[in-house]
Amino acid sequence: MNINLTIFGQLIAFAIFVLFCMKFVWPPLIGAINERQRKIEDGLNAAEKAKADLASAEKQVEAEVAAAKTEAASIIERANKTATQMIEDAKDQARLEGERIIAAAHAAIEQEAAQTREQLRAQVASLAVLGAEKILQDKVNEQEHASMLEQLAAKL
Repeated sequence: MNINLTIFGQLIAFAIFVLFCMKFVWPPLIGAINERQRKIEDGLNAAEKAKADLASAEKQVEAEVAAAKTEAASIIERANKTATQMIEDAKDQARLEGERIIAAAHAAIEQEAAQTREQLRAQVASLAVLGAEKILQDKVNEQEHASMLEQLAAKL
């Protein structure tokens, strides 16, 4: 055997092996590598998109929280105004009720004072008549007595 023939045979076998690999083995390997590279790029793109969505969602949440705080402050302010108004209304109503009670008490006092005056006038008149009777030792007629009381009441 000749060394040249062996080398030439090995060279032909190696060339066939390389052609076989390039034709049948290399394309699926390159396809798998390309597919894996595409999946990695898709994953990175999805991660970037998710990161952007997260930032957008955080901004939206901040805006919602700010709006909720503003609305809560508005509700609290309205509640405080309503409470203040209710307190003022209650004070006004209590003031009016107090004035009504005072007016009723004044009217009752005036009525009692008038009754007391009338009673005092009647007693003063009776005492005056009794005093006059004792002085005169004479009884006065009832009709004269009533007219004297009326005159005396008119003067007082």
